[in-house]
Amino acid sequence: MRRRTRAVPGTRRPPREQLASEESGTITPLVLGMTIIAITLVFGIVGATSAHLSRMRLLDAADAAALNASDEVSSASLYDTGVGSALPVSDEAVRSSAASYLARRQLPPRMRQWRVAPGTGAVDGTTAVVVLEGDAELPLVGSALKGIGGTVRITVESRARSDVG
Repeated sequence: MRRRTRAVPGTRRPPREQLASEESGTITPLVLGMTIIAITLVFGIVGATSAHLSRMRLLDAADAAALNASDEVSSASLYDTGVGSALPVSDEAVRSSAASYLARRQLPPRMRQWRVAPGTGAVDGTTAVVVLEGDAELPLVGSALKGIGGTVRITVESRARSDVG
């Protein structure tokens, strides 16, 4: 059952043409705001994805450098203690092996630079630890970060051990 409403005496509804002209253009700020939010989300997702991919590439290089360093036998340790359950490695051998490995390897895409970071060495004389730091270049948001003097620095750590027998 529909209820009929009555107009209050002395009030009058404006004609449809007048209502339409008063509301014209009010959707524009909404569309503009939603577009800005959508573009910001896309830029953020692209930047985060690129940072994650750069981290994975840096971790790949750290894994390979640690594996290469774990095969570098410290001849002084080898002759002093012999070969136990794993090949002996030294801090200096791990650092130099990791640095020379990175010098031979091509820089991954979207990485500005990389370097062997502090913390690289031999933990217990048998495990090689390689810590790498790299500066990533992010698409779309990278120029904005450069403009404010910021950069995206990624640090990864990898361990390797050469077990014997």
